Amino acid sequence: MAFSMATRTHKLAQPKANRLSYPDRRSVYWLDELPPERTGPHTKIHLTPRWSELCRSKKLHTQVTLSPIWEVSEWALRAVPSKRLCSLAQPRAPAAGWEPERPLLVPLNRATQMAVATARVSQLAQPKRRQAQENSGHKSKPVSMTHLPCRASAHTELLSTPKHEHPGFAGGRSVCWPVSRAARSYVAGERLLELSVPKARKALFEGYDPYIVSRAARSASPSPRIQELSLPLPRKCSSK
Repeated sequence: MAFSMATRTHKLAQPKANRLSYPDRRSVYWLDELPPERTGPHTKIHLTPRWSELCRSKKLHTQVTLSPIWEVSEWALRAVPSKRLCSLAQPRAPAAGWEPERPLLVPLNRATQMAVATARVSQLAQPKRRQAQENSGHKSKPVSMTHLPCRASAHTELLSTPKHEHPGFAGGRSVCWPVSRAARSYVAGERLLELSVPKARKALFEGYDPYIVSRAARSASPSPRIQELSLPLPRKCSSK
């Protein structure tokens, strides 16, 4: 293994060959003299047997119309079908519950032809008449259902009543409104002026420490509710 590694290292340490030291191998060389002109006949091309075969024109084969009656061979005349072939040649029988199609015009029996409709059947056979058509004088033009006289129920009329505005409802305030005399003559107190003054803070380069904790924050004690919320959940304690 060490010998092979040393051989590989020695091979890689060899410098690359200088390709510029070799002569230029161009693919085209200029001739000092032009080739002599040919005075004889041009080069003759001899076709190969395969090319000669491909150059031949295809023969048109006329379609022979066979007679619909053909001779049956002697072996086909003497053939005997097997039992399996005879069973496959049998037509498939219909299903067990299959019934033939019923004719379109079924002949009526004598009892049906001599049946007399009852008063109830005659009443049900009458077409329905709409109230609007009975009240109107002409029956040729049908009346739509939207024009039929109808009356809403008391609950529907109650729901259709529009809602009134609340007594304390105030409409949209105008963008420009007059300022009262008291607001214009109001004078701010000392406490209000003190609260309106922004807090004076030093800059960072002046020695301001943003991470300093005040004395009140260090002496603060949490309430029982905060201590209760700070406790971990029971399921997390059990998992640990």
